[in-house]
Amino acid sequence: MELSVPSTNIVIRSLPLPTLDQLPALLDLYQTVRQWLPSKQNGMYEILDYDSTLELLDTNGEVAIFKKLQRVKFLQDNIIAFQDYAWGDGDIFTDYKCSPGVVVDRYQEGDRWNILISLRGTKSKGEIEDFYIERTIKNGYTQREEWQQVEIRNTTDHLQIGIIFPKQRHCQRAILLRRSRTQTTVLGQEHFHLLPDGRMLLSWEARNIHQLEIYTIKWWW
Repeated sequence: MELSVPSTNIVIRSLPLPTLDQLPALLDLYQTVRQWLPSKQNGMYEILDYDSTLELLDTNGEVAIFKKLQRVKFLQDNIIAFQDYAWGDGDIFTDYKCSPGVVVDRYQEGDRWNILISLRGTKSKGEIEDFYIERTIKNGYTQREEWQQVEIRNTTDHLQIGIIFPKQRHCQRAILLRRSRTQTTVLGQEHFHLLPDGRMLLSWEARNIHQLEIYTIKWWW
């Protein structure tokens, strides 16, 4: 059975125009209804800048440090927590640091770990905060073929992924995999940089990234 939906235009044309003394009441009604309308901005915050770096500290991949700096813009009022997430091989939580905030909970969901960070304060819509997170990983990159992955859970304006290789063991080849496009891209020489101390930096960046995108850099060393 089909439902008959009345024409909104016809209903509007049949209503009389409001008088000047009725306008304040109509504006108050609009403000009340507006609070319940769907917002174009999804989630509690968006990421203005996401800069992640994995530093391999030895030639066997036994110890690594993952650093992440996120510039976050809050999209709602009364935000008191921020969520981080992690996954991978080895002991991925040998050490964990975050600033600002304090870790109050950590739980596993599938192959992902969710980390809840209390802000120890209340954030309002429009505020911007820089979050720095650092994890020490043991025995996570011990194979000749390895990977580093970033999952985008919030709308992100700018993403940069960096991997630093030891002086004695550089990256030989690397590819980028993008899940939404099932696309594989070979990373050319423009993505490799020799640092002053002899180590190698592999870097890649992107802009205007939508939610639920996953980028994976696979490398051979």
